[in-house]
Amino acid sequence: MRTHYNNELTIKNLNQTVTLNGWVSKARNLGSLLFVDLRDRFGITQLTFHEKSVYELATTLKNEYVIEVTGKVIERQSKNPNMVTGEIEVLVDSLTILSEAKQTPIIINDTNNVLEETRLKYRYLDLRGSKQQQYLIKRHEITQAVRKVLVEKGFYELETPFLGKSTPEGARDYLVPSRVHPSKFYALPQSPQMYKQLFMVAGFEKYFQFAKCFRDEDLRADRQPEFTQIDIEASFVNENDIMSFVEEMLRRTFKEVLNINIETPFLKMPYEHAISKYGSDKPDMRFEMLIEDYTNIFKSVDVPFFNNEEHISGIIASNSSSFTRKKIDELTNLVKKNHGKALAFIKNTNNEYTGSIAKFLNEDTFNKLNLKDNEILFLVPGNYDDVKNSLGALRIEVAKELDIIDNNSYKFLWVTDWPLLEFDLETNRYYAKHHPFTAPKTIEELRDTPKEAIARAYDVVLNGYELGGGSIRIHQQAMQDLMFKTLGFTEQEIKEQFGFFVDALSYGTPPHGGIALGLDRLTMLMTKTENIRDVVAFPKTQNARDLMMDAPSFVTDLQLNELHISVAKEDKKDEKK
Repeated sequence: MRTHYNNELTIKNLNQTVTLNGWVSKARNLGSLLFVDLRDRFGITQLTFHEKSVYELATTLKNEYVIEVTGKVIERQSKNPNMVTGEIEVLVDSLTILSEAKQTPIIINDTNNVLEETRLKYRYLDLRGSKQQQYLIKRHEITQAVRKVLVEKGFYELETPFLGKSTPEGARDYLVPSRVHPSKFYALPQSPQMYKQLFMVAGFEKYFQFAKCFRDEDLRADRQPEFTQIDIEASFVNENDIMSFVEEMLRRTFKEVLNINIETPFLKMPYEHAISKYGSDKPDMRFEMLIEDYTNIFKSVDVPFFNNEEHISGIIASNSSSFTRKKIDELTNLVKKNHGKALAFIKNTNNEYTGSIAKFLNEDTFNKLNLKDNEILFLVPGNYDDVKNSLGALRIEVAKELDIIDNNSYKFLWVTDWPLLEFDLETNRYYAKHHPFTAPKTIEELRDTPKEAIARAYDVVLNGYELGGGSIRIHQQAMQDLMFKTLGFTEQEIKEQFGFFVDALSYGTPPHGGIALGLDRLTMLMTKTENIRDVVAFPKTQNARDLMMDAPSFVTDLQLNELHISVAKEDKKDEKK
């Protein structure tokens, strides 16, 4: 239908007859002359309607009408240097209205003041905007760049099923009832973990896919109930092999998509150091402000806040005048929200010490704290985990307040040497820190000192976000049995939930490992948006609803009966309310 897209015509095309398609972005009627900005996914071309044969029809055009025009390329009298096509316009002599449009509930390319709920309800209109389209175009470019590297490296793109078995993996499963097997359910995959390991058992050696995953968990700005991960697995590899390959993949992707050179190899940091100094297992390395231990300094000081507390840590920030009483109250609430007991602070202004606990301290203590002029020390008392967690959140907020985060930099990091297991006092049992297929450093650690066992696991972190996680897997049946038993599974539970997998390990399984990187999160970071919904074509809301399709929704009694499911009438009444 068309001869050109709406970003192609330049002064070199003068006097050519062209045909264009697109949406009416803007119309300006100056009496006997009418201008229209014609938009497609590539850009905008200005149309001019002056000929009597088309002028009257052109006056009926409204925003978002879909049209086809034919005309001659002429030079614009009033040029627009901000447009690729800003030197020319098309004098139209033929106009066809392909589709009319009623008034849109949102203005295309001007959604700054539109509620997100409205944007998501009319997502197909929201996606017409150039900004939203660029997010998805960048996602496409990232996907193709990653795929190119993987294929070059000899990986096969293989698919795994959506309908699988419900197994304990941390988050709640999305369950799918079976019509032909009454009272039984499939589960949508939280990840293709066991399937990709079975590809290794099958001898493919190198696998990848852009895998759809589903987790029924609480949402936040960087999380969706369904998401896409770049899923990778390889045989006869160790941790360094996987890390080196991922670094090359990300380096080439950033160069190809953003023309940015990222520094490799990435820094490596043990998990315990990340928690101790950054208060996070995904530390933001774009600024310093490390967490320090002040427990010993305050042991002999009588501070009501700190009495009988096992641990006291803190961070030092510059420009103490930025932290008003109101701001410190906000930071105190942040600390408590992240399980910290309290927030104390001390300021040094011209060698005069002030703050919530300054009156309890003597000169010797001030000297030990070694605060420079115009610095402020924030302190949190409590148990180790809560102190570090709350200071990790505080560290980020203080850095934002001081505007010391370089938003144009990309700081990658490998967090290594993770604990293999977590012990839960309430249930009196161990849980896998990553998943139950992660290999320990040694089988002796798992057998003799499971609480201290270290995993052969690694997370890749970018600017304070977990970009992906992986591990070397257990490939020996005896070690996998020991892991399941350490996690408290009975023989019957192992057989029912993992029997097929344990059985597969008995037929000759190569050493293998892999990683899964979040494509949505990677795209979010590379496009510098703070909301993952921007880079997902049709996302869910914070409470996991699809406003556009009005899902989830009720289904008919006939459908429920076929699935042998009954729903309490009270549930339907509550939903309607």
